[in-house]
Amino acid sequence: MDVNEKLKKLQETIRTLESVVVAFSGGVDSSLVAKVCYDILGEKALAVTARSETYPVHEYEEAKRIAKEIGIPHMTIHTSELGIEGFANNPPNRCYFCKSELFGKLKDIAQEKGYKNVADGANLDDANEYRPGLDAARELNICSPLKESGLRKADIRQISKYLNLSNWNKPPYACMSSRFPYGESITEGKLSLIAAAEDYLRSIGLRQFRVRHHNTIARIEVLPEDIPFLLQANRRKELVKRFKEIGYTYITLDMEGYRSGSMNEVLTAQK
Repeated sequence: MDVNEKLKKLQETIRTLESVVVAFSGGVDSSLVAKVCYDILGEKALAVTARSETYPVHEYEEAKRIAKEIGIPHMTIHTSELGIEGFANNPPNRCYFCKSELFGKLKDIAQEKGYKNVADGANLDDANEYRPGLDAARELNICSPLKESGLRKADIRQISKYLNLSNWNKPPYACMSSRFPYGESITEGKLSLIAAAEDYLRSIGLRQFRVRHHNTIARIEVLPEDIPFLLQANRRKELVKRFKEIGYTYITLDMEGYRSGSMNEVLTAQK
């Protein structure tokens, strides 16, 4: 299918929702859902962003900007993943607890305000990754228009560019809980360390990266082509100095480079 056919399929899927609350993070996927929902359903579409300890300020500001760009009504709620029983202990199905709370709150909002459905940004590629949050979506009957329309990540970026969404090529972003090895407890203090470290990497011009937190060790993942940039003598010394100021004792660079869900590699190894 060409881009027009893909967009038409998505529009048809969304039209059947009649009215909808969109789980809106400001990422590429949820932005496309919000855009097409608003184009098709107008004021019968509402974007809701959840602020929490694991959702950094820069992502929230981006979400507000994109919602304004789209024109969709935008609502902010507050959640606390660390207060959810089982979440802070960081088990492999951690995301299930988070999504259960989020989708439950969105269902409540939909019921209170008279919206018939709740939609997320899950797409067809998500089925190929370990995503326990999808179980929560199924249990709560959350709609996934992108997945239901047969769209993969590449399709979503193509349609987003076609619709002139300014974040069509935004790098993927996962909540900061994904920076911890499973079983290591998640705390606000540790999240603050990661946020400061990633803010620094962002400030020196990197776009795609992760700081994985291993107690006193920061394991930095960047794209392979960006590794030489960080190994420049002055840059390396400056980075080490800044990370130690933040609170890390040891600073390492992962030579395999950035990859989505690298903390899940231990799960694969255990099978």
